[in-house]
Amino acid sequence: MISDDGYFTLRLARDARDLAAAQRLRYRVFVQEMGGDGPLVDHAQALECDAFDARADHLLLIDTRRDARALEDVVGVYRLLRADQLERGARFYTEDEFDVSPLRATGRRLLELGRSCLHPDYRGGTAMHHLWGGLAAYIMQHRIEILFGTASFAGTDAAALAQPLAYLVQHHLAPLELRCAGHTPWPPSAAPLDRRAALLALPPLIKAYLRLGGFVGDGIWIDHAFRTIDVCLILDTARMSAPRRAAYLPKGAL
Repeated sequence: MISDDGYFTLRLARDARDLAAAQRLRYRVFVQEMGGDGPLVDHAQALECDAFDARADHLLLIDTRRDARALEDVVGVYRLLRADQLERGARFYTEDEFDVSPLRATGRRLLELGRSCLHPDYRGGTAMHHLWGGLAAYIMQHRIEILFGTASFAGTDAAALAQPLAYLVQHHLAPLELRCAGHTPWPPSAAPLDRRAALLALPPLIKAYLRLGGFVGDGIWIDHAFRTIDVCLILDTARMSAPRRAAYLPKGAL
């Protein structure tokens, strides 16, 4: 882990170079580390791309000590896609995996979170906290009310993830009015829930959203291209308690 607080810059991508730097980091994480692939992934240039990049905002965490010319200065990324950025009839990325019509039906301001990742040297430190601070500022600027997106478990064997998935459905299922449905049902689990084992198996990002008061939709999606099992995470900012905001977001956020 790199000590980095004094060297961070946080901003939205401004041009094609910034977007390529974000896609370069995504390639390192989602393709090289996780073994993912996709029809628009550019292996020759080491860029993880898809059709949603052009219409979204990209929040970048930059370490000014690193080489910008080699697209290596971006060390953290969030892709942000607001409902008002979609053309009429266009879909969110999440809608390839989940039915988000309950969220659309609320008429509230929606923000899809996607492609969140950190360079491996910056995990476990303050980098994610900085990204969340930028995300909170973006939410306030655009008066976002509901955040949602997919979050992943590594691997495609749903039976092997029966414990953490059972924990999610038993303790964090979204209320009906916000409950997005997955195209694959929850895997059956005959064994009693082992809460400790289930919590240990939850990815850190999913744990963080749950601590903020997040929910999961109903069902899963098995993403064979990225070799993951996805759940739909939903966070209603109106339901966040003051202690949760104070504990997990920068002072003054939301």
